[in-house]
Amino acid sequence: MAPPRVAVIAVEGISPFHLSVPSLVWGAEQPVGEQPPWPIELVAVRPGPLRTSAGYAISVEHGLDAVERADIVVMPWWDDPERPAPEPVLAALRAAHDRGAQVVGLCLGVFVLADAGLLDGRAATTHWQWADTFRRRFPDVDLRPETLYVDEGSIITGAGATAGVDTCLHVLAQRSGQSTATRVARRIVAAPHRAGGQAQYIETPVPEAADDAVARAMAWAVGCLDAPLGIDALAGHACMSRSAFTRAFRARTGSSVHPWLVAQRVARARDLLETTGLGVDEVARRVGFGTAARLRSHFTAAVGVTPTRYRSDFARRLDDGAGASSTGISSRTWSRRSSSTPSLSQR
Repeated sequence: MAPPRVAVIAVEGISPFHLSVPSLVWGAEQPVGEQPPWPIELVAVRPGPLRTSAGYAISVEHGLDAVERADIVVMPWWDDPERPAPEPVLAALRAAHDRGAQVVGLCLGVFVLADAGLLDGRAATTHWQWADTFRRRFPDVDLRPETLYVDEGSIITGAGATAGVDTCLHVLAQRSGQSTATRVARRIVAAPHRAGGQAQYIETPVPEAADDAVARAMAWAVGCLDAPLGIDALAGHACMSRSAFTRAFRARTGSSVHPWLVAQRVARARDLLETTGLGVDEVARRVGFGTAARLRSHFTAAVGVTPTRYRSDFARRLDDGAGASSTGISSRTWSRRSSSTPSLSQR
């Protein structure tokens, strides 16, 4: 399967962290044998030195013409939510979208996608701190600032900072499979699957896992998804009462136990469908849904296609090298599913 070509648009004063996220998840930093790195080109309105928000400069070799050959175009950041981006950037984004490239906006880069008119009538997210500004400037966009990322198929938007990692892992899972995304997440010490409907911001600080009974119970549950699991089982493993665990779990994750477990089981089902020849009944048993009917119900609600269709589409994508957009795998908005599939460790 040929890896997709990626163009990341850099602007004056860009945050080095936001700029590095696509290469961290998709690029040449991957260890040999983990996955073929996706070719990534850094582009700007004018090639040459570019000042970053950290005070040092970076060298950008490519102009916006490189966007024309990209399968994925990323706008990772923008310095001023009140100011539109330069028209050449907006035109490049519109042209990329019109010819079928997938456009990804991260953090304040989502403002640029909105300036380009790509988000009108669509759902989107951005950093929660700038939600009021976004709504004032772009009233025709269905803003969902409580979510980590929103997948509208040809356009994906992600919230600030580490949510950019979640967004890029989501894109990787779409194109290369959940098992690949899980391996990359493990390498970069990120949560392997955080559903887009998960909350951006949790008031209670997240404790270190080694000292956190809730985190230990979560890790235990992920290791035995085929067993009967619920609040009482996790609370017992954490040596906490049901009510105390429920409060601590929500403070730790922003979610309740049941939807979190569903999200983990769906993610594990995706992995088994990609990497094994197990029948749907056996996959359902191994991930704890019990029956194929229950697996189909939860899987279709979360992913947009049945388990059988997912396996077929994934195998065909590997055989013909097609991108995610050519498969039947749904690109529904993840935040629309947030009521049924919020996910694990929220940060």
